[in-house]
Amino acid sequence: MEFSSKILEQAVEAFAGLPGVGKKTALRHVLHLIKQGPKEMDAFMHAINQLKNNLKFCIKCHNISETEICTICSNSKRDSTTICLVQDFRDILAIESTGQYKGVYHVLGGLISPLDGIGPNELNINGLVEKVAAGGIKEIILALNATMEGETTSFFIFRKLAPFNVELSAIARGLAVGDELEYADEITLARSIANRVPFQTALKK
Repeated sequence: MEFSSKILEQAVEAFAGLPGVGKKTALRHVLHLIKQGPKEMDAFMHAINQLKNNLKFCIKCHNISETEICTICSNSKRDSTTICLVQDFRDILAIESTGQYKGVYHVLGGLISPLDGIGPNELNINGLVEKVAAGGIKEIILALNATMEGETTSFFIFRKLAPFNVELSAIARGLAVGDELEYADEITLARSIANRVPFQTALKK
């Protein structure tokens, strides 16, 4: 694909770097932006700059936030004794869309995957252990993807938290093996959380 402008080519390359966006789709996005007026273009650039300069990660749960502590962790109406363990913030968005979960979260930032060079030390596991060790946590809900990496990570955390007096549960398998939380429909996801089972029981299945 040849371009009449280096600026246009660079913009297309930038869009094509996004997940699931090929060169042709990237070109359509760029051409759409070009057709917008200065006001719309400025609004788009402002949103991108906000992502770059003002986005933070919650110091408690590692969720995306605009402040040091996210709105979920700072909400006194949430049950801080129940922690839902998720892979990343996309899973929080999926679970929150159900409107059924009232506890808080802990974002691991990935899953254990030796083939990809991701071990326990690359994830936010120690922070979870510290929370449980400090006391006040009654239940950890393991809401990780139903994949080999998800199961491996869940079992590793199960072993790490075994010395503590905390209930570990796993979301019910309304999700098929290999499914990812962010793509589950709201009803299935809500039922999976509501019908969670003790992790030891899940291990036997």
